[in-house]
Amino acid sequence: MAMKLDRENRTFDCDPTLTDTQVLEFCKQGTIVLEGVVPDETNQRACAYLDEHPTGEPSAIIHEDWFLENVLLHPQVAGSVRSLLGSNVGLPVLMSNHRAKCPAPAQGWHHDGDSVFGPEVNYLQVFYYPQAVTPEMGPTEILPGSHLAPTSQDTEWLGGRPMDSPAGSVFITSYSVLHRKGESTASGIRNMLKWSYWRTVPPQRDWLIEPEFDSHTANYGGHGSARLVAHKFYWLCGKAHEFRTLGGQSWPYSGSQANQIDKSYGFPSGPPQW
Repeated sequence: MAMKLDRENRTFDCDPTLTDTQVLEFCKQGTIVLEGVVPDETNQRACAYLDEHPTGEPSAIIHEDWFLENVLLHPQVAGSVRSLLGSNVGLPVLMSNHRAKCPAPAQGWHHDGDSVFGPEVNYLQVFYYPQAVTPEMGPTEILPGSHLAPTSQDTEWLGGRPMDSPAGSVFITSYSVLHRKGESTASGIRNMLKWSYWRTVPPQRDWLIEPEFDSHTANYGGHGSARLVAHKFYWLCGKAHEFRTLGGQSWPYSGSQANQIDKSYGFPSGPPQW
């Protein structure tokens, strides 16, 4: 399927590019990293635009054809978003620029306002660096897995992933993932654009299907996260009504540790027939 853009309704459709394994990994981590995918010419044009419009909400950029084509609808970005949100994806309605003057101290860890926690994936938050961001420029840090349940924002969390990356990098994230602007020691301006895409159709498993993928024995993670990850994956497949678990060492935890027991408890009807 070629890219289909409905300008009147501000939606698009294209072929999905993620596999079962990649969708499950997004459910675990809450992030997809696409390093350096946007062309240099577009990155330079975006930086010039942001210098001319040094505002926190340069939303007019979403109507620029060059930005729409090369960033919002970049094939890898659009294909990943289409995989998670289904057909006829809603385009952003607001653009934010977290424009930072370096050097500056780190932010505190935070979930963005009105974050919704649960299995649903009805919108995605996306970050874009139009310039290279080194560790000295205070890249955004993301805490993988923190999108699954409310997490204290008053803790100095360990395990955060600094998203230092080359120009043209795009990070597709769950809106509720815990993140912050890292400490910067360099001098200069760091731009980081942020927007959301929206679901307009019910979820279904219509990304790239891996014939060997088995949802019953897939590795959903360990205690504390496996239940939440599996529920999210089943929701994305349009099978939330089939999700069952008893908790503890039952499926999906035991499903990902299939060598421990012969039969998984917690999924009474056995693996779903898709």
